[in-house]
Amino acid sequence: MNNIKLTRAAVTLCALAMSFAVRGAEEELDAVVVTATRDTDGPTMTQPTLRVARERINRTPGGVHVVDTDDIATSRVSTQADIFRYAPGVYAQPRFGAEEARLSIRGSGIQRTFHLRGIKLLQDGVPISLPDGSADFQSIEPLATRYIEVYRGANALRYGASTLGGAVNYVSRTGFDAEPLSIRLDAGSFGYLRSHIATGGVRDEIDYYAGFSTFDQDGFRRHAVQQSRRFNANVGYRLGDDLETRFYFSWATSDSELPGNLTKARLKRDPRRANADNVAGDQRRDTDTVRIANRTVWRFGSSRVEAAVYFTDFALFHPIFQVLNQDARIAGGELRFVSEALLAGRRNIFIAGYAPSRGIVDEDRHVNDYGRRGARTDKTTQIATNHEFYFQNTHYVLPELALVFGVQHTRARRDLNDKFGADDSYDKTHTGTSPKYGLLYELSPAVQLFANISKSFEPPSFSEGLAAGQPNKAQRGWTYELGTRGETPFVHWDVALYHARLRDELLGITPGAGANAITVNVPRTVHQGLEAAFGGRAGAFQWRAAVLLNRFRFDGDPAFGHNTLPGIPKALVRGDLLYRGPNGFYAGPNLEWSPRAYPVDMANTLEADPYAVWGFKLRQEAGRRWSWFVEVRNLFDKRYAATTGVIRDARHPLADLAQFLPGDGRSVYAGVQWRM
Repeated sequence: MNNIKLTRAAVTLCALAMSFAVRGAEEELDAVVVTATRDTDGPTMTQPTLRVARERINRTPGGVHVVDTDDIATSRVSTQADIFRYAPGVYAQPRFGAEEARLSIRGSGIQRTFHLRGIKLLQDGVPISLPDGSADFQSIEPLATRYIEVYRGANALRYGASTLGGAVNYVSRTGFDAEPLSIRLDAGSFGYLRSHIATGGVRDEIDYYAGFSTFDQDGFRRHAVQQSRRFNANVGYRLGDDLETRFYFSWATSDSELPGNLTKARLKRDPRRANADNVAGDQRRDTDTVRIANRTVWRFGSSRVEAAVYFTDFALFHPIFQVLNQDARIAGGELRFVSEALLAGRRNIFIAGYAPSRGIVDEDRHVNDYGRRGARTDKTTQIATNHEFYFQNTHYVLPELALVFGVQHTRARRDLNDKFGADDSYDKTHTGTSPKYGLLYELSPAVQLFANISKSFEPPSFSEGLAAGQPNKAQRGWTYELGTRGETPFVHWDVALYHARLRDELLGITPGAGANAITVNVPRTVHQGLEAAFGGRAGAFQWRAAVLLNRFRFDGDPAFGHNTLPGIPKALVRGDLLYRGPNGFYAGPNLEWSPRAYPVDMANTLEADPYAVWGFKLRQEAGRRWSWFVEVRNLFDKRYAATTGVIRDARHPLADLAQFLPGDGRSVYAGVQWRM
């Protein structure tokens, strides 16, 4: 299978090299500059620098954030929780201790315990989400990433995203920000072993980066062995002062045993235990991914044309209640125009784009015969086709006040062809128009106030497509947002309040024992909350904290009234305090605290308990070349649920009460890195 994938990749790469499809950097020029310059863009036009990304963030009238991966790489970095620990508004928890993760922003996919939905995932501005809206993280290598852009809600319109959760863009390292040679080795509890080797550099008009990583872990729980291998590379070529192209290639293979959920009582007695059904069925998730892409930018005066093409080949072997086999081919592109010319003598930023995509998934299902394929139970072909048109205009009516208007129109077709047994075929087209209105007021160059109103639109994925034999509707909603961000010499902050009223929210439930999770449209729900991040320094001490406060509820539901939507904490606080000593040394404690119980069922009769998990880490930069860290997690060996599943009513006699996923017990990790 891998040989086939590599052959496909080589053929597609040649096709990309012959194309004139172009895509540019996501960066914008300095707002006070009318004519673009090479210095404003940084050393490469196709890959925005961290500085450019942060400047752009500060011109966004809404909840956005940039994660500097050099900061998160100072300790163990394997899970999405490691990456987004201090990112405001992001709920990220590992499901089984490593790469399998649950990611939610503003309650997106709140009850989706498999395959991310409600957030558009991108790598270097190019989608890695499947065209039907679902996504996984197994192909992402954090150590090959220079920074991560988080656009919450409609603030992701510049990427053609109109989902409730927004978009997350993982931006790769290039030859301009990579060392000639970097080697890192981490080891720790539960058989944890991780390595990464990378190289990069610049030769005349060409820059390059390549990195290879390995990950192995026995896991905290039984039946939780995980293994992955990843290769990431990109090559940029400057064709002239105003024209640059970049090719990307990535390959990833990931094999993971799935230990499953436990009841609350079993979690407290023996959190290392695996669910008996998961062991009996040798439940696991094995993936192989090959991805290639090209992006090029052509700049002329104060404008630019950006374009991208991409191709992904994805294979899945997934024994669960059945054995699922998927082979997916995904292709797409994007054409974008960006202008920063003055309008009526005022600063103005205009963005318009078109992004088509198409994915074909051949899926076979078989009886799970102790992890092997038994008799076939189903065979389908799933075709998702999307056409996304969008524009956004930011106009400074005053030097310190900008008004923003944007809109996206989406046409999403979902075509399922059932080729076996009962015919569950359907062909459904979802269309939606999502406007956005916002304003940004700059109290100073370092302090902003913002507000926006936006409409979200989310067609169902194929795993959510049918309910009682009928296609589900697209999820729609209006979100209202108000916030501020800024910094002083002593403190920095990022705070946003939001209120979203949703129609036909796609919610997943497990109706009873042995039943498969299904997704239904809930007529009306409300999502509201506070997203905040703070940090600062006082002498030799540095501190930071991220706070999530959520109130997600039904809105007059016939069955559940105004009950809380289950499956996610009502409050979550993460923080650390570090002493920074001489010679690049620092040490200090950290805390993850969920202070309130939250429901696991829609009837609000079963709850996950509050918890507080402490940790401690040491790190030192031993000169320019060497660095090391030691980290202790769950210092007091707390038994707690890191995340949960969701059911309808825990009081039902057939309800499956095994909905709790234990967090890892006490663990120790250490790592060393050498850079040329």
